[in-house]
Amino acid sequence: MSKSIPVLVFLAFLLCAFAGSTPASPPSETNRILDLVEKMEAAFKEVKDYTCDVEQVFYQDGAENQRYRFKYYFKREKKIRVDFHYPYSSLSFFYDGGDEVIAVPFRGLGVLKFHLSIDNPKLQTMAGQRFNQTDMGYFIRFLSENLTKIPQKEEEFEEEGDRVNFWIRALDYINGKSVERYRIFISKENWLPLRIERYSLEMKPLEETAIKNYTVNAHLKDELFIP
Repeated sequence: MSKSIPVLVFLAFLLCAFAGSTPASPPSETNRILDLVEKMEAAFKEVKDYTCDVEQVFYQDGAENQRYRFKYYFKREKKIRVDFHYPYSSLSFFYDGGDEVIAVPFRGLGVLKFHLSIDNPKLQTMAGQRFNQTDMGYFIRFLSENLTKIPQKEEEFEEEGDRVNFWIRALDYINGKSVERYRIFISKENWLPLRIERYSLEMKPLEETAIKNYTVNAHLKDELFIP
């Protein structure tokens, strides 16, 4: 009989332990977004180059104001080329990591070139981005920084098939003062953005960017980035 007492004591201890424990809480949406952005950062470290097709729409007072379509090329460290298709069908920009961007108004006619400062306001998007702030590596860092310094609410996080979408709050590009809302769609294939929507806090649309036809690590030649 006495030999059974330790067993009973052990069983009682287990019952008390389980009865007193609190079930683990499911991860918050903000934590899931942080985990996803960390995954994006890790994946982008393996990206040596990429190309994609981009359509970008800017809004003013809630109505479409400007629309652009272009092919984007990126190669470390940090070479960028943009070939516009709309509204400038033959305009290209070239950047090799320095302090200037070379504009070629007529592709195939490299004799005509314009050297512009990287800080030239004419090169900035309506969101205030400079030319050297347009690659996905910069955008991923932008997400990571704002997730930690801007108070986030329990924003939506949703998985649908081969992509994930989520909302965050972030400072504006231009002055870094106004808080805005972003809805971002991410591909599970390469952990790169497929769509970026930017809104005011009042949910007035400011910008939409759709990205498709990614090619990653295609061994782009340096000559591609020389006008």
